Amino acid sequence: MMRAFPLLALVAAAPVMAQGAWSEAAARETLAAVQAAAAEGLNPSDYAPEALEAALKAGDPEAIATAAEASWLALAQDYAAGRTPQAARVGWKSPPPRSDPEWLKAKLAAGLEAHAPGAALKALLPTHPHYAALKAALPAAEGEARARLRANLERWRWTPRQMGERYLLANVPAFEVDLWDGGRVIARHRTIVGTPKNATPQFSAVVTAVTINPSWYLPQSIVKESVGGLIQRSPAAARARGYRWTSTESGLQVTQVPGRNNSLGTLKIEMPNPWAIYFHDTPNKQLFTKPVRAFSHGCMRTQGILGLALRLLEDVPGWDAARIDSTAATNETETIPLPQQVPVHVAYFTVAPGPAGSLRTFADIYGRDAPVIAALKPKAVRS
Repeated sequence: MMRAFPLLALVAAAPVMAQGAWSEAAARETLAAVQAAAAEGLNPSDYAPEALEAALKAGDPEAIATAAEASWLALAQDYAAGRTPQAARVGWKSPPPRSDPEWLKAKLAAGLEAHAPGAALKALLPTHPHYAALKAALPAAEGEARARLRANLERWRWTPRQMGERYLLANVPAFEVDLWDGGRVIARHRTIVGTPKNATPQFSAVVTAVTINPSWYLPQSIVKESVGGLIQRSPAAARARGYRWTSTESGLQVTQVPGRNNSLGTLKIEMPNPWAIYFHDTPNKQLFTKPVRAFSHGCMRTQGILGLALRLLEDVPGWDAARIDSTAATNETETIPLPQQVPVHVAYFTVAPGPAGSLRTFADIYGRDAPVIAALKPKAVRS
């Protein structure tokens, strides 16, 4: 599989544009855009430039329209939602940005009407400053560094275009979560993420609330791996650690009640999602000093989570650090809804911008670069 919609399928999805809509100038602008795809980390040869060049040389208006439309739509789909097939997007659970054929054809029609098909293509690309920084670094990169840059540019094309005015962006290989507001990072917190066996997935959700003194509802994987054995061997020790359980037909259902032993600590940031991933406190704060922090079962333990919670609760009257601390001391659970939900994006970038125009590179802790790099090879090489 080369892409979600093969080149010919994109054209076949609806009738070819009216011949008159494709002027020679529009076709040449599209050809130039295809040739410029290398600047985005893509392969111009994947978008049939030879066919478009031949049609322009022959001067046949119908052939020009057919070839130009095929090239434009193929490149548009990859700009809009990424080049790599789903199988190469390991752990990336978010659906790609919109790129269905009818929607792309509408974008093309608007671009042709405005006599600007090239601009219509560029409008499909990510506008995030991190994408721009990686793109700026690409011309000087070679070998493995260039391959990694291309893979991370591609990941940005999988990412929602509208991330929110205020949002959380967690980068798993960096072991960090950033709070963005007004186009800049206003807070950064270290995180502990899932082990390779329990990899933290990539997805988008929204923060709905902050919970003080959360209970922990243990997933069955942890019950089977460790806690269930403790309950069987020493139920008294399990109760002392705050575990409570009931036996059901599907096995033990285990909860850890709030308290100093609770694995979620005193704060949890609620962000409902199918994988039960969230940011939370931890009693094992010494692990934040480790350079590689892949120790969890998938959730993201967060250093200084009180500070992050306070920023999220800025618009909730009466909640300051003292009140949170006093509530935490009661061991009673209290959930504080956010008046406005905050988007959160959990991503996987092994290269990201650093200070003063530098780049930061991170270990590929889950081995996810290789399939993306392989999928970005020129079509002729992959065949």
